[in-house]
Amino acid sequence: MSKATRATRALEQAGVAFTVHVYDYDPDADRIGLQAAEAIGETPDRVLKTLMTLVDGKPACAIVPSDREISMKKLAAALGGKAAQMMKPADAERITGYKVGGISPFGQTRRVPVVIEVAALAHALVYLNGGQRGLQVRLKPQDAAVALGAVAAPVVA
Repeated sequence: MSKATRATRALEQAGVAFTVHVYDYDPDADRIGLQAAEAIGETPDRVLKTLMTLVDGKPACAIVPSDREISMKKLAAALGGKAAQMMKPADAERITGYKVGGISPFGQTRRVPVVIEVAALAHALVYLNGGQRGLQVRLKPQDAAVALGAVAAPVVA
């Protein structure tokens, strides 16, 4: 497995300090984020999942703890929209350039608005997908938010 991905290159270009963590990806896991947390021995609230959504029909990215569900109403409000829904997996892959299970908020082929769950900013370090299945990057959540130009808002249900 290559540890150099578009996501890690984007972080390097942004000058963000991070470490790479490889784990055994389980394609049959019910909840990929929770499986990643267990595989790397970290609490689920520090392993964040990247969700591709549509807010008023336009692509957006939401970053939330792997053990929480997103509130579509709160997400829409955070981006000044009226309604939000999950993006279809095929559309998420096309827009991000990543495969489902390996979607990173960093280095996506198309820049979209990003919202990060505000509670995630309370942690010293968090994990996010590094751009391929079985690869996580550990970094300061504030650095992730700045690099992504993310809005910090309460978006979990």
